[in-house]
Amino acid sequence: MAQAHNQQNPLSEPNQKLIIDSILKSNCDKPGATMVILNELQSRIGYISDPLQQYVADQMKVPVSKIHGVVSFYSFFTTTPRGKHTVKFCMGTACYVGGTEQLLDKAKQALEIKTGETTPDGLITIEICRCVGACSQAPVIVVDENVQGRVKPNKMPQILRAIQEEVQKS
Repeated sequence: MAQAHNQQNPLSEPNQKLIIDSILKSNCDKPGATMVILNELQSRIGYISDPLQQYVADQMKVPVSKIHGVVSFYSFFTTTPRGKHTVKFCMGTACYVGGTEQLLDKAKQALEIKTGETTPDGLITIEICRCVGACSQAPVIVVDENVQGRVKPNKMPQILRAIQEEVQKS
């Protein structure tokens, strides 16, 4: 249980704390410091947990509500660690009508996780996203940065297995 807690609080990891403090120190006085710092933290740490939001607010001497407001508004930010691979399900109109919900249901069933969660092995996170601009290919999923179109529900377990097998090979 302690390990799971540490994953939610990067401040408890000495190497990550050094990165966090470095980001804060070098960006606190820049115009738009909040976005600069949060973007850098998301890129380098991988997520911005509640304890980290509080720490950033304290260091910047701003209310935590300001930091939380930015983190919760922009979909780029996440408050929990993501898996090594992310599978996003487009919920734009064409994809939704084309059957994205069935794809998502198949993925949740196959991976035994809910939307927004990561598999216990830290390998795959499933998320929903808004239109990815590939409406003619509906329904669409995005595996990491790769768009896959016209995905059928019966292909979902095969796609997920391919991700898992790729990782086992490396």
